[in-house]
Amino acid sequence: MTRPRVPRPAPLVAGLIALSMLSGCQPPPATGWSGYVEGDYVYIAAPVAGTLVTLSVQAGQMVAAGAPLFTLDATSNQAARAEADARVRAAQAQADNAAKGRRDEEIAVIRAQLDQARALAQRAQADWVRQQALVAQDFVSQSRLDDATTARKQAQDRVAELEASLRVASLPARVDERASAAAQVEAAQQAQRQLQWREQQALQTAPAAGLISDTFWRAGEYVPAGQPVLALLPPEARKARFYVSEGELGGLALGQPVSLHCDGCGAPIGARITRIATQPEYTPPVIYSNTQRAKLVFLVEARPAPADAARLHPGQPLDVQPAASAPRK
Repeated sequence: MTRPRVPRPAPLVAGLIALSMLSGCQPPPATGWSGYVEGDYVYIAAPVAGTLVTLSVQAGQMVAAGAPLFTLDATSNQAARAEADARVRAAQAQADNAAKGRRDEEIAVIRAQLDQARALAQRAQADWVRQQALVAQDFVSQSRLDDATTARKQAQDRVAELEASLRVASLPARVDERASAAAQVEAAQQAQRQLQWREQQALQTAPAAGLISDTFWRAGEYVPAGQPVLALLPPEARKARFYVSEGELGGLALGQPVSLHCDGCGAPIGARITRIATQPEYTPPVIYSNTQRAKLVFLVEARPAPADAARLHPGQPLDVQPAASAPRK
């Protein structure tokens, strides 16, 4: 069947119709930008692994800075730290011993031996003098004098040996030995600090006040090292993200004030621009705006004061306007 022919409008009429259609599809220029709220979450994890013993918070709870969040089983770390404490005590005792002389009882033994050696030396000296006189009178042979001379020399050497031993007994260990002992003490203390740190990491507290956004583990589960247990959202970590066209980018600067408007937020929220992207991108699908969809735009971020940031919720749509502009209708 042949379709009926539709008469074409005149060229002028067609141009007017197209112009009217284009003008009807394009709304008037906006006085601001569409955006949304995003949060910089703090993911709290322990740098050590262990079984989750207690989870002191739940999602949606507000916590203060320093509040306990969760605890991991620290039995192994506690035992290792106790071993490190014992090693520190042993190393310190060795260092203290190296800095002292010998015990008083040992020194007393050396003194007694020295007194005995001196007495023997005196007797050997007297015998040597007597043998000299006898040799001079030809009562004994020269060999007897030689024996007396040797005995006297041995007795004197023994006295000198014990006198040196007495001096050494009063001295501490050599400098190198004392330095080695001190280094062993330092090494043991550093190992002790490492284990103390590991033991402390089993208990995690809130680094800042904020909202517990979500928890990822339950008590009794084994948590690998570095695996986040929960997400914390401090008030100052909430920010506005919006997109501006290239033509509007030149009118924005870091620190410039803007006004944030959202459903249920009440009065507009003041914020300041903290970031202007250096690379363009396409508007993300979360921005449901016919005027900005599929446009090449630049990302801009603005942060409100911490007291006002609590009124914003991540994912919430926003209308962002220059601070001097009137609110949108």
